[in-house]
Amino acid sequence: MNYQEAVEYLYTQTPLFQNVGQEAYKEGLYNTVTIDRHLGCPHKLFKTIHVAGTNGKGSVSHTLAAILQASGLKTGLYTSPHLTDFRERIRVNGKPVSPEFVVNFIEKNREFLEPLHPSFFEVTTAMAFSWFAEQEVDVAVIETGLGGRMDCTNIIKPVISVITNIGYDHMKFLGETMQQIAFEKAGIIKKNVPVIIGEHNDVTRDVFTRRAEEVGTKVIFAQDNCKIISHKYVNPSKVVYETAALPALESGLAGMCQENNANTILTAVEELKRHKFSITEAAIRKGFKDVCRMTGLRGRWQRVGKKPDIICDTGHNSHGLKYIAKHLEELSSKPGFGQLRIVMGMVNDKDVSDVLALMPKNARYYFTQASVQRALDASKLRDLAREAGLTGRVFRTVAQAVNTAQNEASAEDLIFVGGSTFVVADLLTMPDFYIQG
Repeated sequence: MNYQEAVEYLYTQTPLFQNVGQEAYKEGLYNTVTIDRHLGCPHKLFKTIHVAGTNGKGSVSHTLAAILQASGLKTGLYTSPHLTDFRERIRVNGKPVSPEFVVNFIEKNREFLEPLHPSFFEVTTAMAFSWFAEQEVDVAVIETGLGGRMDCTNIIKPVISVITNIGYDHMKFLGETMQQIAFEKAGIIKKNVPVIIGEHNDVTRDVFTRRAEEVGTKVIFAQDNCKIISHKYVNPSKVVYETAALPALESGLAGMCQENNANTILTAVEELKRHKFSITEAAIRKGFKDVCRMTGLRGRWQRVGKKPDIICDTGHNSHGLKYIAKHLEELSSKPGFGQLRIVMGMVNDKDVSDVLALMPKNARYYFTQASVQRALDASKLRDLAREAGLTGRVFRTVAQAVNTAQNEASAEDLIFVGGSTFVVADLLTMPDFYIQG
């Protein structure tokens, strides 16, 4: 078995949520605990930080990992989904897990795993914990896959937990109300493990407070002590924050949603310092500025082309896309701006109508569909968009849509590509698309 065969085995023998959706979801921790014991409980061999939330957990996880890495700690990072290569999910100091380890893990454990019929995420989580243990990391930042309470990452006992925010997503699994979704996310809150809440409202605050009281730990609401005084966009992919403690804090993540994420990160860093993590101002600055280079993060308000600017973002639900829509409208209102062009595709289990109602009406749309089973048919997306007052044409592939938008654009235009993580993934794998820094 070579690396490609090992990855194909994972995709075909274990249901992959990003491809098939609901069929891949397995509730409960039985398989996770069983596999973990079989492997010798590798997650107990290093410190962890647990990150959950509807949106922003990827940006928060990567930036915390970059800060810890800049502090001289050997740092593991486990996130999902991947964009172009499975190995993106499991990193140590920014370097993806080795192909050899992936192959060896499958070959060594498949006889044990197959009778359990585990999900893709259960196997991948076990693989990540094993890799981090083998690499003898000092600390690992672990992002939940879906929810929290029954997520298979929830066997860890972290130093701190972080819940970025609560929004309407994955309601089939997590509940129809904000309270129900918050309850599932709050499941990562554990005794004597401080939890940082990035964003909250009255409903979610009550859920988190009650859960913290039940298990016996403290909850820190980052919004109660906002550290960001102001911000200024230097270019479409760089922003500078003003904070009392860190003036002119430069960040390589520039989407509008990132201000809330930055506040959450700074609050988490303060708590880590209380737990004897030696984190200097220089490490914080380096982690914020160089997060993409240090961790391999892509697809967060990433500029991939110039003249015209081409921006992609993996925001994929109404909670995340409201920030994107606002940012696009702000940019398109500036003097000298040309035409806003949006290449958009979604998956069939999202709040499509709610998302479309948020999108700018002054844009030209190129409706498309990603190369995954869950992709919503581009013609259906166009029809739903018309009901929201949006107009555009249909393209059967992301490549066709992007190439057409580029050919029709002037240097003053802006092309945005998004609506789904998988649309961004298809963009980044286009063989003839030159991605510029």
